[in-house]
Amino acid sequence: MKKNVGILITLIAAICWGFSGTCAQYIFDNFDADPTYLTAVRLLAAGLILVVIGLFTDRKNMTAIWTDKKSALRLIFFSVTGFLFCQLSYMKAISYSNSGTATILQYLGPVLIMIVSCFLARKLPQRKEVFAIIMALIGVFLIATHGHIDTMVITPLGLSWGLWSAVALMLYTMLPGKIIEKYGSITVTGYGMLLGGIILCIGCGIWKAPMVYDVRCIIAFIAIVIFGTILPFTMYLIGVNRCGAVKASMLASIEPVAATVFMVVWLRVPLQMMDIAGFLCIFVTIFLLTKKETEAITETAEKDAVALEPSNNGL
Repeated sequence: MKKNVGILITLIAAICWGFSGTCAQYIFDNFDADPTYLTAVRLLAAGLILVVIGLFTDRKNMTAIWTDKKSALRLIFFSVTGFLFCQLSYMKAISYSNSGTATILQYLGPVLIMIVSCFLARKLPQRKEVFAIIMALIGVFLIATHGHIDTMVITPLGLSWGLWSAVALMLYTMLPGKIIEKYGSITVTGYGMLLGGIILCIGCGIWKAPMVYDVRCIIAFIAIVIFGTILPFTMYLIGVNRCGAVKASMLASIEPVAATVFMVVWLRVPLQMMDIAGFLCIFVTIFLLTKKETEAITETAEKDAVALEPSNNGL
């Protein structure tokens, strides 16, 4: 029962993330909003809420991280290259394309993680990994050109920001390292978003941003902060605790599906067959890489179990 609840909670978290991307597209399509301003305010608002939650639930770690100079500097670096870059590139990609395409392009991040990991380990990718890379490249080609090599059906800015968001997702995943393990996810995420929001607000001159008083825009923005940050982040952590990190990460890959469904059903954005084919190619890539991770962790667990078994020699 506990595992089933964890699966359900994780799926809801991923759907919330997909919904928040569609809310961002709704704002860009209807209110001519600047993605930089939207990202700055979103990071600032979500960061403030998470920091307040952290101070009530984990005050020790929220304070301790600033007493370690090395960890504090790493957190500041991560807030810029991780949160700020990841959120801004994703919002830019949505504004220049759509929420479904931007989300699926961002999910090329695991491919980049695998390539960088192989490079750092000084080993060649396995056949399954090579196939995953090829499928990812085919998927991007179909999304960008619909199979016509001399035609771009997605704007160059939409494609470039989508690919940059994949790079950002890689950095977001690989950079925090041991600070999350040491100080907890709420501490790193809360401060990371808050610092990223403050830096971006200052950098873009948020005080120059035009005020939007339309109720629909405000509701959509609140949905991005709540359903795109606070709720899914909390629910995902609960899901990881109940059904395991590997299964939770696999279940979370439903996010691009959710973003695409919301985009088509709510915003009435049509999808071509080549778009669907490209999405499927990248879904295959995600499945192959997460399946490989599951097999690796299972193999390690089995080895550990054998090592712990009492020996029968001499009995």
